[in-house]
Amino acid sequence: MLSVSIQPADVQDRDGARDLLRTARRLFPFVERIFADAGYQGPRMAKVVADTGCWTLQIVKRSDAHRFVVLPKRWIVERTFAWISRNRRLARDFERYARTVAAFVRLAIIRARSRPRAHSISPAVLWSATT
Repeated sequence: MLSVSIQPADVQDRDGARDLLRTARRLFPFVERIFADAGYQGPRMAKVVADTGCWTLQIVKRSDAHRFVVLPKRWIVERTFAWISRNRRLARDFERYARTVAAFVRLAIIRARSRPRAHSISPAVLWSATT
């Protein structure tokens, strides 16, 4: 996660993307590609992307199949939302200020990324740690 932008409920995601993309461009000028879902497609979003920097927007659409299919790049977004939703303060809209919500989202990502993952530890390391 590079940046967080909290918008009111009456602002569409693609309309609120301009501020988010400007912040991300200033902080991370080396990013070349943005992955987004179908809610961000259209000429207005293409213009926002072109105005905020020289990167490409890749729309990752859902599968129309009625069975579970792992889609490239989409699982990254869904996994991140699952990490954020595990935190009680972010499961519901209890916060009064957008800055507080943004801070809790950042904390949730830090917490999720700082935990060791089972697939990232080799069995030899686990064996030597237990003996």
